[in-house]
Amino acid sequence: MKMDISKIHPELRNIVRFIPPLPFHSRLFVWLTNFLQALVPTKKSLSGVEISSRRLSTASVRIYTPQGPLSGAGLLWIHGGGLISGRAAQDDQVCARYAEALRLVVVSVDYRLAPKHPFPAALDDCHAAWSWFVQEAANLGVDPKRIAVSGQSAGAGLAASLSQKLSDESGQQPAAQVLFCPMLDDRTADRAELDAVKHRIWNNRSNRAGWSAYLGQPPGAQQTPAYAVPARRSSLANLPPAWIGIGDIDLFYDEASEYARRLKNADVRCTFHTVPMAPHAFETIVPDAEISKGLFADNYRFLKDVLDL
Repeated sequence: MKMDISKIHPELRNIVRFIPPLPFHSRLFVWLTNFLQALVPTKKSLSGVEISSRRLSTASVRIYTPQGPLSGAGLLWIHGGGLISGRAAQDDQVCARYAEALRLVVVSVDYRLAPKHPFPAALDDCHAAWSWFVQEAANLGVDPKRIAVSGQSAGAGLAASLSQKLSDESGQQPAAQVLFCPMLDDRTADRAELDAVKHRIWNNRSNRAGWSAYLGQPPGAQQTPAYAVPARRSSLANLPPAWIGIGDIDLFYDEASEYARRLKNADVRCTFHTVPMAPHAFETIVPDAEISKGLFADNYRFLKDVLDL
């Protein structure tokens, strides 16, 4: 049985109540979902924003450029899907809204998915997209020192991993990491008692399938590869400023809260925005809800500050 609808914020109930549990633990369902997504035609423009694509070595990127003056800043966006599903075009609306509202150039990564491509494929693709963005920044009208990395769910987890990997390298660092309902810790999937909660949108059974496919081993193992699981990193010092936004009934709430606490303890600037009675990814499911608008308004304030907009 799904989580009681009375626990969902009133602004969200009328839509969330009709979303059935999605069996992402089924490989057939995931394959069918990805197949159907690939059939949807991609847009070349949206709300005054031009959209183009560029093929990289093992991935591709979608580039969102607002018409008119640019701010000189950029955003690398990474889509969600539990590391096993999704594509960049699913977030056209989100990326176009960022581009138009903040006059940003947004680059969204189409990365390889597990289980066909387990770790480190997705992270390698995000790293390649970052490197391409930095190298092409001048041609795109962007200052490479004013690029943030961001994403939602699994994409936010990859953004956190990417920030960690880049911090250990000598190249250009992100100006910030912006994490919406981030998937940060495989050990959550190993907590069998969470299965009974049956969280809305993304539950722990799906979470276990996503982490298992990505890691190539059951979640919660004693050891995981470096950068595979952001929450497993022993020190979070010297990472870029962070903004984390999440609903308090999201499966990932506890791990996101703990990550924010550890960032602050490591003297990393971190804004943690909690939305009451909000399930996973509510901000894209019901973007016109006042609580969704409030989440993005706080996020925009953070970005305007760290990117000097």
